[in-house]
Amino acid sequence: MAGRVEEAGGEAPAIQTVQRAATILQAFSASRPRLTLTELTADLKISRATAHRYARALRAANLLRFDVATATYTLGPQILAMEAAARAALPIVTAAEPYLDRLMQATNLTTVLSVWNGEAPTVVRCMDNTTGDVRLSVRTGSPLDLTRSAQGRVFCAYLPSTQSPVVARQLRGSASLRAVVAQVLRDGYAVNSPEDFGVRVLAAPVYEHGQVVAALAVLGTDAALAGAAQATAAGHLVEVAGELSEGLGSAVG
Repeated sequence: MAGRVEEAGGEAPAIQTVQRAATILQAFSASRPRLTLTELTADLKISRATAHRYARALRAANLLRFDVATATYTLGPQILAMEAAARAALPIVTAAEPYLDRLMQATNLTTVLSVWNGEAPTVVRCMDNTTGDVRLSVRTGSPLDLTRSAQGRVFCAYLPSTQSPVVARQLRGSASLRAVVAQVLRDGYAVNSPEDFGVRVLAAPVYEHGQVVAALAVLGTDAALAGAAQATAAGHLVEVAGELSEGLGSAVG
């Protein structure tokens, strides 16, 4: 028992270090490509000295760059190599690009691709719609709630129970989730409910060689996806998800 306690205690600082480094990297986005040390400190909720120490270590690993002229940090060149490796490991991201764009053009909504990480959906690509008055986006790498998100509900409905014990447990323990799954199977797409922060999301399954591998989604405001507008967007979504599935080698009936 003593050995276990010591091991757990020894792992905790290392886990915290990784989590803080990940928080720094995740603070950057297309809308926030440059951040000051003060901004990084605020995101981490730690002291300026600690934030500087982490930033220095990430710079040494080429994961961050520092611009002396503007006193701002940006993501480093090693991130590009990591992105290329991630895309190579997830070829569906590249394959889905034209379908995401087609769906965005057809619906005038932001489109999102998520894959299963073993316990929940994770966003791997987001294509923002910039033509409307309100711009909605989801950060790449964001995990999504298994039972509340539309994407999570897609996986609850279409993942075989043998592949996902966590989904099987949720379904066994929740009659309301079983009812939601039945509706998803009937309609061919899922809706997040309750809609968080006035945002409505519709998601449909994507198959590769007969197995569900991703969820394709559109997101907009409640107003943009109300009534007939939701039905129209859902039609486009299911159609494009089917076309992507066919492109990945799955016949869609």
